Amino acid sequence: MAITRKCLWLFALPLLLFACGGRTAVNNDGNHSQFSYAQLLTVNLSDGTVSVSDPWRQGKTLQTLKATKPLKRVVVFTTVHCQLLEYLGVADRIVGVCDAKYILIKDIQRRLALAKGAKGKIEDCGNSMSPDMERIIALKPDAIVLSPYEGQSMQKIERLGIPIIYAADYMETSSLGRAEWMRYYGRLFGCERKADSLFHVVDSTYQSLKAYAAKLPKGRSILTELKTGAIWYTPGGKSTIGVTIRDANGGYAFANDNHSGSLALNFETILAKAGESDIWAFKFNGTRPMAKADLLREFDGYKALKAFRDGQIYECNCSVKPYFEETSWRPDYLLREMIILLHPDAKLGKLRYYQKLG
Repeated sequence: MAITRKCLWLFALPLLLFACGGRTAVNNDGNHSQFSYAQLLTVNLSDGTVSVSDPWRQGKTLQTLKATKPLKRVVVFTTVHCQLLEYLGVADRIVGVCDAKYILIKDIQRRLALAKGAKGKIEDCGNSMSPDMERIIALKPDAIVLSPYEGQSMQKIERLGIPIIYAADYMETSSLGRAEWMRYYGRLFGCERKADSLFHVVDSTYQSLKAYAAKLPKGRSILTELKTGAIWYTPGGKSTIGVTIRDANGGYAFANDNHSGSLALNFETILAKAGESDIWAFKFNGTRPMAKADLLREFDGYKALKAFRDGQIYECNCSVKPYFEETSWRPDYLLREMIILLHPDAKLGKLRYYQKLG
């Protein structure tokens, strides 16, 4: 990407970043402060800049930002970051979005439906992979918030001359690491105290739930996701889901795997290693709840799974449940969900995202 070595002097960033629980680590030279969990963010205490490490090129910098004033008008390409701005109380600064039909936030959908020129109107800027450049220019945003991908060309967007905030938080290897990016975004929008406070709640709640699960008997074992074509993509042992299962004190066939991403496996391998898992929980997008018959129409081999035979199948319909929007910033929600799934006797209330197949 052409912008990876540029320094964008955008916003005012306080020289002191408050670490949740006082765990900010300082590098040996004393000039650089790391966030508590986020491995891709580094604060230079001498000038207040924040550097974002390139997750695809070791030792390289994706972007360096320094603040002079809070963002007031932004175009946001992802529903996940729309949700964060909602959490931080600054969603009113969103003037345009991409992939509008996938956004489950009611107020944003309301504002998208407003008449052109109405106060609070949000413009639909099209598909995030091919956005409406003219519409974005007309909105005169302070910045564009988007998630970069390896090998993705940004030339067309860069030529607009509008500052880009590269939201690479999804490349963090821990759920708390990703969630901690809210503290970084909070500084860009001038609401750092609210962001720090929210992250403190997330962190402390997560740690409390983890401690609670550790005191429970070993939980049920779990298989996740669905077969896609000939491949079953299942979380690696060091992935955010893999770690969440571990923190929930549950069993996972791939717990000892060292990958932080997904494993691409064939069904035979899944069946051999995880076919006897106690429960099966998957996410999908649909217009109605899934049924066993629907699963078998997709792939008859599912009936060989123990969880299928025992009726221990749980679905999360991401078309109606804000799973990705919320759990990206509230991993404590996901940990609670996992504890309930893996420990039926846990006294943590009802499931938030998943439901058992009837």
